[in-house]
Amino acid sequence: MKKIVYNKLVRDRIPEIIGASGKTCVTETLSSDEYLRMLDAKLDEELAEYHKDQNIEELADLLEVIRAAAAARGWTLEDLERVRAEKAAVSGGFEKRVLLKEVCEG
Repeated sequence: MKKIVYNKLVRDRIPEIIGASGKTCVTETLSSDEYLRMLDAKLDEELAEYHKDQNIEELADLLEVIRAAAAARGWTLEDLERVRAEKAAVSGGFEKRVLLKEVCEG
């Protein structure tokens, strides 16, 4: 029997989907600390996939992990949006496509 080792955070229904395909899988429930560590790794993974494919599905995956990371740290989506809006009010967004080339002192 072929076995593939993943050791990565997956969406909640993945074990069910694997089982429905006639395969079996081994899972465990992570501690809070381990979950945060794996969420950070998942953010890196999803960002790399977005950079590679640059499609809306990968961007949606990245957003899903961001939502999970915020919740795992005790923040609501409203908290996240409030901080985003505050930063945008102070520093602006990215709509104007500004590339900072250099800054000279004196």
